[in-house]
Amino acid sequence: MNAPTPHRTAAARLALAVGSVLLLTSCGVVDAADGGDSTQRPEKREDLTVGLLLPDKETKRFEKFDYPLIKARVADLTHGKGKVRYANAEASAKRQSTQFDQMIAARVDAILVDAVDAKAIAPDVRKAKEAGIHVIAYDRLAEGPVDAYISHDNELVGEVQGRAIMEALGTEAETSKIVMLNGSPADPNTARFKQGALGVLQNKVSIAKSYDVQEWLPKVAEADMEKAIAAVGLNNIAAVYSANDGMAGAAIDALKKAGATTLPPVTGQDADLPAVQRIVAGEQYMTVYKSFLEEANNAAEIAVAKIQEQDIMFDSLTQDTVDSPTQDDIPSMLVPVVALTKDNIRTTVIKDGVYTVKDICTPEYATDCAAIGLE
Repeated sequence: MNAPTPHRTAAARLALAVGSVLLLTSCGVVDAADGGDSTQRPEKREDLTVGLLLPDKETKRFEKFDYPLIKARVADLTHGKGKVRYANAEASAKRQSTQFDQMIAARVDAILVDAVDAKAIAPDVRKAKEAGIHVIAYDRLAEGPVDAYISHDNELVGEVQGRAIMEALGTEAETSKIVMLNGSPADPNTARFKQGALGVLQNKVSIAKSYDVQEWLPKVAEADMEKAIAAVGLNNIAAVYSANDGMAGAAIDALKKAGATTLPPVTGQDADLPAVQRIVAGEQYMTVYKSFLEEANNAAEIAVAKIQEQDIMFDSLTQDTVDSPTQDDIPSMLVPVVALTKDNIRTTVIKDGVYTVKDICTPEYATDCAAIGLE
C-alpha cells in the first residue's frame, strides 16, 4: 500500500488510550510527570540522547514549536539529564540522509525523524537499526523498520478541509470549480490528505485543476496557482483546497496579484501564525489545528520509553497500528485534529498557549480582531 492505514476508529483509539493510561497510573506502573514511585521498578537510565531530524523551515511550527517542545519534554522526563541532538534538513532529502548518518555516528539512543522523502530515508532507518538505535517516525511515516509512528489521522485532516469547503460553498457546491494544491508527492501524508479531501469533494464539486506541490514550497504553489488562474479564470475559482498554510498564503498572494477583490474560501493546515492572522482578516477560510504540544510531548515520551525499555508505557502510548509500504502493524499514536476558523481561535490556539491575543492582534490586525471579539 502507498500510505499509512490506521487500524482503529478515532473514538475507539481515544477511549482506549485514555482508559489504559489511567489504569496503568492507578496501578503504579506508569510514572506521573513528577517522578512517581521509583521503588516499583528498576532505576531507569536518564543520561540519554534523542536525535531529532525535522524536514524543513518553511513550515514554521517545526522550529518554533516541535523542536523546543521535544527538547523540554525529554529533559523533564530525565530530570535534566537527557539531551536532544537536532538537525533540520531544509527540504533536502540528501541533507537529511547526511544528518541521519551523523546521528548514527554520534551514537544517539533513538532518532525521531520527520522524513523529507519517506521512501529515500529507508536505507538510513535500516542502518540505524543495525547499529542498535531506535527509530521513531514523527509526523510523516518513514519507510523501513521503524519502531513506532506518531502523527495525526491524516485522512481525517483532508476530510476536515474538504468539509470546510463544502460548508463554505453551500448550495452552490455542485456548480462550483475548485483548485487543489496538494502536498509534496514525496511525503506519504500527501496521499492521505488528498484521499480524505476527495472523499468529501469528489462528484460534489468540479475539480478544475489539481497540483502536487514539490517539497511543499510556497513559491511552487504560487506558480501553480497562477497557472490555475490562467486556465480556469480568476472569477471562476470558487474555492482553493490548500493542503497547508504556507501554500495557502502563496495561493492568496497569487489571487491578489491577479486582481481578486473578493477572495474565495482557502483551506490550510498547521495553524501557522500568519495563517491565523489571515483567518482573522477574512483572507483564509480555515486551517487544521493539530496540537503541537500533544504530538511533540508524546513523541518525546515514546522515544524515552523505548530507550528505557519501558514496554508497558510504550504500549500504552502506541495503541494504534498503521501499515507502510515496507512494514505492517507499526505501533502508532494518532493525535486528534480540529478545524480552526475565526469562531474558535480563542478556544484552540490561544487556550492551548500556542499564541497569545497580542501575538495575533498586531496593529495591522487590531480592527479585524475587534470585529470578532478577539481583544
